[in-house]
Parts: sequence; structure tokens; C-alpha cells
Amino acid sequence: MNAFISLFVLLSIGLAFSAAITCNETEGSITDENEAIDWLNNTYNPQAEIVFFNTVSASWDYQTNITQYNQEHMLEESANAGEFQKDARVCALVFDRSDFTFDTERRLDSLVYIGSSALNDDKLNEYNQIVADMEAIYSTGKVCDKPGDEDPDTCYSLDPDLYEVMATSQNYNELVWAWEGWRDVCGPPMKPMYPRYVELANEAALLNDQPDMGAYWRSWYEMDNFEEEVLRLWREVKPFYQQLHAYVRRKLSKVYGEDYVSLYGALPAHVLGNMWAQDWANIGDLVMPYPDSPTIDVTDSLIEQGYTVDDMFQLSEEFFVSLGLIPSPESFWEDSMFEKPDDREVTCHASAWDFFNRKDFRIKMCTKINHNDLIVIHHEMGHTQYFFQYAPHPVEYRDGANPGFHEAVGDTIALSVQTPEHLYKVGLLDEFVQDEETDLNFLMSMALQKIAFLPFSLLVDMWRWEVFAGNVTEYNYNERWWQLRTELQGVVSPVTRSDLVMDFDPGAKYHIPADVPYIRYFVSHILQFQFHKALCEVAGELEDKELHQCDIYESKEAGKKLGVHLYKDMDAGPLLEFYKPLTEWLKAENEKNDEIIGWDLNWRPLEHKWTAPEADPTPAPVDAGTATGSTIWTTFLGFFVILYNFIA
Repeated sequence: MNAFISLFVLLSIGLAFSAAITCNETEGSITDENEAIDWLNNTYNPQAEIVFFNTVSASWDYQTNITQYNQEHMLEESANAGEFQKDARVCALVFDRSDFTFDTERRLDSLVYIGSSALNDDKLNEYNQIVADMEAIYSTGKVCDKPGDEDPDTCYSLDPDLYEVMATSQNYNELVWAWEGWRDVCGPPMKPMYPRYVELANEAALLNDQPDMGAYWRSWYEMDNFEEEVLRLWREVKPFYQQLHAYVRRKLSKVYGEDYVSLYGALPAHVLGNMWAQDWANIGDLVMPYPDSPTIDVTDSLIEQGYTVDDMFQLSEEFFVSLGLIPSPESFWEDSMFEKPDDREVTCHASAWDFFNRKDFRIKMCTKINHNDLIVIHHEMGHTQYFFQYAPHPVEYRDGANPGFHEAVGDTIALSVQTPEHLYKVGLLDEFVQDEETDLNFLMSMALQKIAFLPFSLLVDMWRWEVFAGNVTEYNYNERWWQLRTELQGVVSPVTRSDLVMDFDPGAKYHIPADVPYIRYFVSHILQFQFHKALCEVAGELEDKELHQCDIYESKEAGKKLGVHLYKDMDAGPLLEFYKPLTEWLKAENEKNDEIIGWDLNWRPLEHKWTAPEADPTPAPVDAGTATGSTIWTTFLGFFVILYNFIA
């Protein structure tokens, strides 16, 4: 999934803080709101823009050229950052905010709660070093020793090499090699660092008036019951996810056989087309309801038409401009990193960057010519459009209403971009057919991206919340990780993983070592359907279309609403409305096959060692018409799985 670089993450570098107010006054001694506004506008903001520009620049230099020098420079800037943030906090506390207007109070509050910058200098430096070291392990990791390679020294990076294996291979054991290898490269060297990271993060949270870092992250959503709210939303969408899971499980069982993909168990995490099983779009060809009808994957069309990476970004730009939104500045096109360079190590994880000077905005991405990256581009350019919209505002307000809101903007646009009608309009589909089969294929493609993602986007931070709260320790990091993945997501490790041998599989996901909260993506995947429905209504698209058929392209009315205000309480209703035709079809299909809805928590796939491709091919599919011991056992266990999921 894709992160943006925000003030929450990059509270950094400092200059000498020369405030008009000396900040030596007693805490709460100044009651004149005009003095506070003057200090915010004329002292804090001009300095903050310089500070954060330098901060982001140092981080950009490091992530686009991973060297020891650039890391040291980034950490040096981060050390100064703490001083700047702490000085700003002291100044903000000089004001008695009790009778200030909501706006001024909110601006000052944003300077009081400063995250890890609240730590003393030595501990902040240690904290930043740990995060930088963990992120470097992730960004430079390579997997070697692939059976059958002629050159034993050949190694494979995550992007693009392992991504390609996970996305295209149907060799069960090659997938195990890539999946297990990535976790063995990342996890063990990170694991000894993580307990100290947790300790320092929690100390910072206490200094921000929160009991632990998980609580501090949740406080950004300004909801007392935020955790209860996301669990409520998950319960509402869980039945749909279970129907999708059961349907996909049967399809994959026909490919790999029941010893490897059981009809009653959780899904092996490595056969879903993605390194983390968070997005199942790459197995779309195996699970499409109507494989002979058109699908929305335009990878072949992009390649046949000779699209370049720049062309893909320009196509996205044209969509936003068609809504009457702000064009990207020339510096965006000149200074962004759209492709992975050949001459240096970089962090490929896609991200959008605001340099806090009101004019410099960039995207960092190792783009490939395919359908998925086209959608990621629209997501990231949604972030930059958000940056453009709030650039005139004070630094304190240059962020989303909450982190999930920021993520949802680009995803909302992508809901229109992926409709068959839109892809036809922009010349990426040869024909536009609006019938039930095409609709269901489209909705299946979208569900493999977005519904498959929901439990993963929830559990990543559920795990971290438990770690920060002290309920999970270094002695059961991995055990609890896989409990959550199996219980919530219905996936299981294809091989034995254990805390006893230093496995640390959470570290194989970028956001864990990079210290980036993840629940924002769950929130985004709820909000984007709410936003989509609101925009479709003002665009007049729902007068003669279903929600999933709406395309807001070229609607200035939708652009105005997107640029103004969309936030309201989280509601899963529009998501369920969008997918209603597919939900009904899945239920009928699963009933026809007497499918078990849910999964046995204790089932594990058969394990064996891969020695060479020719000696150990992909397992042969099971004849669906032959009753085997596994099939009989499936029927027997079905009652217990159904009972468990009814209770859960």
C-alpha cells in the first residue's frame, strides 16, 4: 500500500528559534488571542516552512539515494528537529488557550503534541537511528540461493524481482522460495531492534499525554471510541469478505490441490499474487466469474500502445485537470522520481511528498508499465492534489482531516478510473460493453484489490496496538502476528514460522520498520466509497447508473465538491452498495458448491523443501470429481467452521 510523507512522520530539523515572544513567560500566562495569532502567522509559520523544507529534502535525498552519508545527514537533521519542535511547544504553552476560538486553540494544540520529538536529545537520536536502520534493512534486502539458478550468486530485490515472481508464478514452491526468503532477509536483523523501538515510542507517547504509542496514533482520529468504530465497520463488511474468500479458495484449490489449498482451511499466504496477500488482483485470471468476457486489466493495452511511465502520469494528471482541479507545477515533472534508477539503491515504496514551501511537490515510485501501477499513480497524485489544495493554509493545517482522509482522495478517483466506460473513453479498452458479465468481472477485479485488503489493513495496527500496550512482547511477536492473520484475514504461513528462531514476519511489511501507522488504509477503504457516492450524486451520474458504474471524469461539479469538503462519519453502506451485484452472485455461487463460509484456524498446508524447479514442479490439481480423504474431512469440519464463524 502507498504512504504519503506528512508532518506526523517528519517532525524534524531545526533552526535557532527566534520568536518575537521570548518563550520565557510562565506557561499559560498570555491570554490575548491576537498575540497568539500573530506569533503563529508571523513567527512560527515562516520558520516552520524553512524547517520542514530542509527536513523533507534530507529524507528525499536519502530515500532516492541510500548511502551512509545521506543517512547521517538525514539523522543530523532529525536531531535538530527535536529541538525545533520542543522550542515551538514551549512557546505554544505560554498561551492560555481556554478562551481562544476553536481555530486558534486547534493550531496551538498541534504544536503541543509533537510525537517522538518530545524525547530528550539522546533518546530521540537513538529512536531515529533505529527506524533508519530498520528501513535500510527493508529497502536494501535481497533474496539469493534460488534453486536452479546457473549463477549461485544471483540475488533478487523486492521491487521489481520478487514482486514479479509473486504476481506471475503459479509454481507453488517458487512462490514459497520468494515469500520465505523475503521474510528471512528482513525479520531476523530487525527483531533485536524492535523492543527498544517500542520502549522509546511509548516513552514519547507518555510525553504527549497518551498511555502508549498506539493510543497516540489513534488520537489523531479525534474519536474516543475509534478502535470500537473500526471493529464495527469490519463486522459489517466481514460477511462479504468471507464469501469472497470461500470462492477464491475453491478456485485456487483446483490449481494447487487440496494438500496445499484446502476447501475448509485458511489460504496459504503466498499464492494470492502479492508478497503480503493484501491485494489479490494478480490472481484475477484464475478467479474471474466470466473469463471469456472483458476484464479491466489494461496492462497489455498500455504495452501495445507504447505507453511510457511519463505517459501514465500525464493520463492521471489529465483526469484531475478535467475536474477543474489544480495542474501539477513544472517542478513536479522535473524533480519527481518516477522510475527505479539503475545506478543506486532507493526506497521503492510509492509515496507523495510535500516540501512545505507551497511550490515543491513530488512523487517517488519505481513505476512499471502495468494496470496496477496506473492505479497507484492516481492514488499518489490524489495526495499531491491534496497538497496543492491546502498549500495556502498555515503549516498546522497542511494535512488531512485525519490520515485516512488523505489516503481516500486518490482512491476515490481510482474508483472512476477503473470503470470499463472510463478505460474505453481514454482509449485503453477497445470496446465498451455494459452487461451483467462485464459488470461482475469489473466488480470482482475491484474486490480483489479492495475487499481482500480490508482485514490486512486492520490487523497490521491491531498487532502494533497490542505490542505498544505490552500485551505482545518480543517472545511472541511472530506468534501473535500469525494468529491475527489467520483469525482476521484467513491466511496461513506456507511454512513453519517461529519466534524461537528469530522470525519477525511483521518486519517484512514496509510500514512496520518505517514507523508508519497503517489503520489509515482501512479508514480510507471505507471513506473512499462514501466520497465516491457523494461525487457521483453531484455529477448527476446516479440518475441512470448504478454506483459501481459511475465515472466522474470531466465533471467540474464533482471537482468543486472534492476540493471543498467531503468528511462525515464512517459508513460501510456505500461500499456494500457498490458491490451488491457481486455479493449476491458470490452467495449464489457458493451455495451452489456447498461452500464452507469461514476457515479452520488449525489447518496448515503440506510442507517440503524445494531443491530445483525441474525436480519439484507445481503440485498437480486435484480432480474435482474424485472424493478423497481431504474432501470427506472437509465436509466433516465444515460444521465446526460454520459454528466458529457464527460465534465470532
